[in-house]
Amino acid sequence: MEITRLQPAGLVVSPAFSHVAVVPPGATTIYLGGQNGVDETGALVSPDVGAQASRALDNAAVALVAAGATLADVVQWTVLIAADADLGAAYGAIAHRLGGSGAPPLVTAARVAGLGVPGALIEVSAVAATVPARQD
Repeated sequence: MEITRLQPAGLVVSPAFSHVAVVPPGATTIYLGGQNGVDETGALVSPDVGAQASRALDNAAVALVAAGATLADVVQWTVLIAADADLGAAYGAIAHRLGGSGAPPLVTAARVAGLGVPGALIEVSAVAATVPARQD
């Protein structure tokens, strides 16, 4: 049993994202709420979008581990980035960590006027899934 990520013919093929994911019956689905580039006290780690993006993914990893998953188990990412933030710097800081082995996860990204945390430039949320180990 495994999660299947598809890049169907007729749609753009990208190393950064897939278009469809199929989670098999019996998998555990994990919903990760929005994570910003803040430390454990809620303070922004930096005014730099790359540093915030990196910490947001660190925070996502901590939350996923608490639920029995890792970044590699993410099926879909949602990335919100402030309209005036440097998209290249944000993506460059985290792109190598967004996917696991095989086809990449689904990604939805949007530029937004602002985020709930004052000064935050990026927020990531995700849906992850884990499948039970095979019992042969």
